[in-house]
Amino acid sequence: MLDAVVVGAGPNGLTAAVELARRGFSVALFEAKGTVGGGARTEELTLPGFRHDPCSAAHPLAVSSPAFRGLPLERYGLEWLHPELPMAHPFPDGTAAVLARSVGETAASFGPRDAGAYRRLVTPFLYRWDTLVRDFMSLPLTALPRDPVTLARFGLVGLPPSTWLARRFRDERARTLFAGLVAHVMAPLSGFATSAIGLVFALAAHTRGWPVARGGSQAISDALAGYLRELGGAVHTDYEVKRLDDLPPARAYVFDTSPTALARIAGFGDHYARYRYGPGVFKIDYALDGPVPWTAPEARGAGTVQIGADSAEIGAALRAASREKRAPDAPFLITVQPSVVDPTRAPDGKHVFWAYGHVPHGWTGDLTDAIERQLERFAPGFRDRVLARATAGPPELAARNANYVGGDIATGAVSGLQTLLRPKLSLFPYSTPHPAVFICSQATPPGPGVHGMPGHNAAKAVWRRLRQT
Repeated sequence: MLDAVVVGAGPNGLTAAVELARRGFSVALFEAKGTVGGGARTEELTLPGFRHDPCSAAHPLAVSSPAFRGLPLERYGLEWLHPELPMAHPFPDGTAAVLARSVGETAASFGPRDAGAYRRLVTPFLYRWDTLVRDFMSLPLTALPRDPVTLARFGLVGLPPSTWLARRFRDERARTLFAGLVAHVMAPLSGFATSAIGLVFALAAHTRGWPVARGGSQAISDALAGYLRELGGAVHTDYEVKRLDDLPPARAYVFDTSPTALARIAGFGDHYARYRYGPGVFKIDYALDGPVPWTAPEARGAGTVQIGADSAEIGAALRAASREKRAPDAPFLITVQPSVVDPTRAPDGKHVFWAYGHVPHGWTGDLTDAIERQLERFAPGFRDRVLARATAGPPELAARNANYVGGDIATGAVSGLQTLLRPKLSLFPYSTPHPAVFICSQATPPGPGVHGMPGHNAAKAVWRRLRQT
């Protein structure tokens, strides 16, 4: 009998399997798709030689993750590449605000009226980032806070809505960039703890950067799988699990799946019936015959580029997708251009690029024209660079990754109390109604992103149980 079986080879399932194998437990991992990776995969979606990331591409949370930083992933081929700028946010007048590694450079891009306010916002947390991120991402009840004073101070700033924090700024440039940071998790700007979301992304840029993985996000997953195999763990792909009886006998079962899928497989009935899924996204992967022709020079060297004319436009786009249940007329876009720093991603002189906008949960329309109209506002002539495109709305994203229910790439709404307390109101979020079954997906704390911390935290709960039995 195995000690643990893990279902789902996304970053969290892989991390949970590695953490258990490192502690001497026998582990087998089962993945429905033909390759490991989940939201961290790389494929030729458009043309030969163009290597695209179907989901995540830039990784501010991965490079800061206490889980990943504690693993020797570089030995298994993972190499982080840092663009000239982590992120740029261009404006219609051809200028841009930036999120640079330097706090001073970032503050200067906001203008003199807000430079001091930004410095005062981030400076108290900069030199405590490694401890803060461990405390922030390890909650609840997986580890005692190492710096409870800084964590409490962060909570005071971060728990209010981002619209409150934006009042610190007098001009629109800083408000717009910060609104874009919050929108990475598809949360309305007025939502609970949205200030913390924006602040985490900003601090990550200043401390560890927003890198891409050389060769694509698949390198993260392949490194985790390589380490797991060296530790003696088994990895089985093309193995769909429909019920617990499909799995070999084990002392514990750990699911990197949506709560909906877990309830179906394990026979938990309506245990997660109140769990809410959020808006979906419409994503386009592009093969380009040259770099994106951004008007703002800063955007040309940035790994990530946010697209939204101002905070009002960004807020309207989020409300349309989440509350009004319609596609926004001017979608807020998150775009990533990995080939500005990684030439292995495309043939010589060519580029890969992706963009996505928010749409209602389960939306079946086509946002291509609206996305490209937005891109043309900030990069005139963009369409002329397009060699090929691969589009994916909510149905296609859910078909690629069953965890993305209704196209929700966060595997659950990041709003209200569910921002912090997911998938249920519980002090033991990784446990389930069955004492030998656990959940470790991004539907559990600390939530969405490629950082492995739900898997890391869930593994702690699993090995504590295994040592008691």
